Amino acid sequence: MIENIDKRVRAEQFRQRLNKALRDSGLSQSALARAIGVDRSTISQLLTDEGARLPNAHVVGACAGALGVSADWLLSLSDRPESAAELLASSLTLSEAPRALVDEKIFDWHQEAEGYKIRHVPAALPDMLKTRALLEWEYSPHLGRTAGQAIGASEDRLTWMRQSPSDYEIALPLYELDSFAHAVGYYEGLPLEIRLEQLDQFERLCEQLYPRLRIYLFDAKRLYSSPITIFGPLLCVFYAGTHYLAFRDKERIATFTSHFDNLVREADITARQLPGRLRALRAAIS
Repeated sequence: MIENIDKRVRAEQFRQRLNKALRDSGLSQSALARAIGVDRSTISQLLTDEGARLPNAHVVGACAGALGVSADWLLSLSDRPESAAELLASSLTLSEAPRALVDEKIFDWHQEAEGYKIRHVPAALPDMLKTRALLEWEYSPHLGRTAGQAIGASEDRLTWMRQSPSDYEIALPLYELDSFAHAVGYYEGLPLEIRLEQLDQFERLCEQLYPRLRIYLFDAKRLYSSPITIFGPLLCVFYAGTHYLAFRDKERIATFTSHFDNLVREADITARQLPGRLRALRAAIS
């Protein structure tokens, strides 16, 4: 909501902000006048006139463009001096997502959000809970000779994530765990002994780390979610396969936090029910 400001106050704030922007830019009054196509006397009047009138929109916009600030900020309609393009650039970033485990970018985000609740919809099963055998089966075909080195380097990061003071909420579609247990789809060809060991580890970690770690299973026929991680109130990150798309503006973070919380509310299997589901799946494939 835009605060109503007396015309004289707004005009005074315009002069103050224009003076500040001019000082920060390093331009002279003459240089600014040339840049926006007006007389130097016009700039001098804008900077010193104590009346209640504001310049027209064209002059305000031209000043903002020449000085690298937003017109809204000059007019006290925003507290952020950055232009719309700069605000977008700072709130939205695109970075490469290597086919690896917890890469440096992901680990940096987890460390930045240490102590906050981290909400996560993984692309498959969550890496932080996988056994080494499953990691090797999954990543070796893509990493080749460096698989063992990459997994070894990532294990310390995975351990840190399990032991960090952050709360983790993870939402998985029901079919993901069922597909894993029965070695179908993405998990086709996964040996039985790896599946059994992994189900045992899931159960053990879910019970040991609860309530700091909570995993929910939702029905993908009713609900859908792209792979996403929401790092507290700081940022939310979409995984697109080859890139991460990260947002830092509060409105988008709030929107996707609400989306995730709906997955949890509508979950068919709650965090408390998950160990029983894991035991049932193990019994079905043993």
